[in-house]
Amino acid sequence: MIKKKKIEVKTIEDIKKLEKEEQAKWEIAAEIGLFDKVASTGWKSLTSRESGRIGGILAARNKKENKKTD
Repeated sequence: MIKKKKIEVKTIEDIKKLEKEEQAKWEIAAEIGLFDKVASTGWKSLTSRESGRIGGILAARNKKENKKTD
C-alpha cells in the first residue's frame, strides 16, 4: 500500500495541489464561506448541517457532470 503525502491547506492557492475530489470539497467550502473554519480547525469542526450542505452541493455537481458525459 502506498501512502500519499498529506497536503496541508492554509490558503486558497493550496487547493490546486490536491486531488480532484478534494479540490471540489475545498472549493465548495470556500464558496459558502467555510474555508477559513476548515483550514484553521479541520473538517471535524463543521456542524452536521455545514457538512451536509457541502456534501449536497458536491453530489449535485457530480450528478450534473455525469449527465453531461452521458
